[in-house]
Amino acid sequence: MAALLFRLRNVPENEAVAVRQMLDEHHVDYYETDAGNWGISMPAIWINDDSRLVEYKTLINDWQQSYAATARSEYLQRKADGLEPSLFERIKSRPAPSLLAIAFSIFIIYVMLGPMWRLFR
Repeated sequence: MAALLFRLRNVPENEAVAVRQMLDEHHVDYYETDAGNWGISMPAIWINDDSRLVEYKTLINDWQQSYAATARSEYLQRKADGLEPSLFERIKSRPAPSLLAIAFSIFIIYVMLGPMWRLFR
């Protein structure tokens, strides 16, 4: 019976490609489902042989840990080299969406705390 091995929703394409390559290198028999026409189905990687699910899950977990360590070290190296923009630089590069997000956040806080503020006044 088929078993879910790896969910692909919100997974960057480069990571999904790397997972597929890793599974191919280990000769894992898998198939993929996509999100469908409306995007409501579950995109995932499935295996046909559920008796080997634990083995394959361990393989995926080990790969994810090494991938996370590599990505973290690359990020820290970019940050040390000064290539990673700061929060202020990101806001400065896109002022309109940033100000819109800040204004919307202030509005949400006002809507949430406004009734309590009026109650205790």
